[in-house]
Amino acid sequence: MMFELMKHLLNPLMLSIPVLMAVAFLTLLERKLLGYMQLRKGPNVVGPHGLLQPVADGIKLFIKEPVRTTTATSLPFIMMPALALLLALLTWVPLPMPKPLLDLNLGLLVLLAISSLSVYSILWSGWASNSKYALIGALRAVAQTISYEVTLSIILLSLILLTGGFTMQMLLTTQEPIWLGTCTWPLMMMWYVSTIAETNRAPFDLTEGESELVSGFNVEYAAGPFALFFLAEYANIIMMNTLSVILFLSPDSTSEFFTLNLMMKTLLLTLGFLWARASYPRFRYDQLMHLLWKNFLPITLALCLWHISIPIALAGIPPLI
Repeated sequence: MMFELMKHLLNPLMLSIPVLMAVAFLTLLERKLLGYMQLRKGPNVVGPHGLLQPVADGIKLFIKEPVRTTTATSLPFIMMPALALLLALLTWVPLPMPKPLLDLNLGLLVLLAISSLSVYSILWSGWASNSKYALIGALRAVAQTISYEVTLSIILLSLILLTGGFTMQMLLTTQEPIWLGTCTWPLMMMWYVSTIAETNRAPFDLTEGESELVSGFNVEYAAGPFALFFLAEYANIIMMNTLSVILFLSPDSTSEFFTLNLMMKTLLLTLGFLWARASYPRFRYDQLMHLLWKNFLPITLALCLWHISIPIALAGIPPLI
């Protein structure tokens, strides 16, 4: 009984600690990479070649005095950063690496539901700050996140129709002979761009427009609570790229190098996020919404209907019209 209890306590820790370590060093990789792309040096003072910079940043943020405005609504203001990080870590539960923490029959739907809940942490943090700039940033972030979840859901529906199941293992098994990304590359490209927008990353980081919002929904947060939002954002980036690899570029699940293969492909997609940040200026908000509702949504709907019609045509069922 005691062994089972320890197992249930240690398994989540064995999952969350590597994720948090990866998040910490992703910030260092981003700063070094952006530095070299912009012909300057990144962090190179704290530790050899700046390797201890994430540790120094974490210590600095968590020992600072947390500032809270007098007009803020206390309970949601304090709880939302913790909720954001909790949801970011929960999304890793159904992912096979190579075995999932929970083997769920509806793993894709659970993952989509948990990621959708992160909208509440953004909205309530901006509302609880009782600042008009934080609220405007929260509303913009919520509108952006909900809009791009529409495209992500339709693309997932197309992949479910192709694979015939909602489980992660079904996705891995289907892609043993050929990657789904090779035959559904338009969906893969739209999925990748939508994940950039879903995680509020440049060039779609409209919640952080310096000229009008300063920092968006988390403008009133400092010290530890701000660090929790920061950790949640980068954990979502790595999770989305890991999911992208599983959906479109899945390595052979029977190979002994599955984890290494998954990690290298995830790293390449994450470097694409950083490259986009260094290369493109920020979009206007109307351009962001136009890209989704006028371009991505009609194309994904047409491709989804195409994927629905293929099995009907193969089965020889006459059309309804």
